[in-house]
Amino acid sequence: MKALVLEPDLKLNLREIEIDEPLGLRDVRIQIHTVGICSSDLHYYQHGRMGQAVVETPMVLGHEAAGTVIETGPEVKHLKVGDRVCMEPGVPDPTSKASRLGKYNLDPTMRFWATPPTHGCLRPTVVHPEDYTFTLPDNVSFAEGAMIEPLAIGMHAAAQAKIKPGDLAVVLGAGTIGAMTALSALAGGCSRVVITDVRQAKLDLIAGLGPITPVNVTDGNLTDVVMKMTDGWGADIVFECSGNEKAIVTMLDPICPGGRVVLVGIPAHMPRFDIFTARVKEVTIENVRRYAHVFDRALALMAGGKIDIKPFLTDTFDFADSVKAIKWAVNMPETSVKAQIIIPQ
Repeated sequence: MKALVLEPDLKLNLREIEIDEPLGLRDVRIQIHTVGICSSDLHYYQHGRMGQAVVETPMVLGHEAAGTVIETGPEVKHLKVGDRVCMEPGVPDPTSKASRLGKYNLDPTMRFWATPPTHGCLRPTVVHPEDYTFTLPDNVSFAEGAMIEPLAIGMHAAAQAKIKPGDLAVVLGAGTIGAMTALSALAGGCSRVVITDVRQAKLDLIAGLGPITPVNVTDGNLTDVVMKMTDGWGADIVFECSGNEKAIVTMLDPICPGGRVVLVGIPAHMPRFDIFTARVKEVTIENVRRYAHVFDRALALMAGGKIDIKPFLTDTFDFADSVKAIKWAVNMPETSVKAQIIIPQ
């Protein structure tokens, strides 16, 4: 089949590639419709690795996807041909200790689309387990379905934060993940979110979607804003979604004593961390490793109108222009948030 392939020399090719994917007893074959371009796709394209995962053989990119079931295995129970679906891109070993503890996102042997050596989904069809394939509600489009994956990260972050009704949260970074985290925090019970970035267009977009206060840190002081809003106490939660070293170094400044920090963004290098302030304030620090048990909840919130991600769907490309799309996304305009690739049906 034709697919968008990242070669070991970091060149991109839209070319034929042979992928052996027999249909298992509880698998479904899915015709891919829409695939989102994620920052991890760009990271592999630019650097050839992410942490310990290194591109050593040709790899198909893409892991944010939605499509239509075109074939089912003999033991598939809840899906049928013609169902519109989105897919959780990570498949763990069900017998691993992490899976048996209910924390399958921490399974070290998980196969995750477009993470070496596993091929991604920027291709016409994929085979995927029924257990990690979710039917799209009638009022959720393919484009929205392909956004469930980044939304799931925001929702997992909100769950890790142990939000109490009425909490005030700070989100550092207004990119796709920061925006999804802000909306998830509000859906989870936060009364207000303060969100930061250096790109005013992204702040303007998210500010219109709820009780969200934008702070452009190029000319505004986040801590001053938060302290004024909380009578000098500080934010209950800080979500670090930027991966920016400067943001990480100062992320404890606006937090209240006894507050919670959730680390969501992935820094390019090992950042410094203010452990002295963390100790004095007795801050709880949580981490986010993808997500678990979230896709069905994310779909329910989207279908019920509690979370609207349509404003973030800013750009689309044809499958034939996939190479162009990835290169464009490396330096996308400030007004763009999520670019997606549409595969001909």
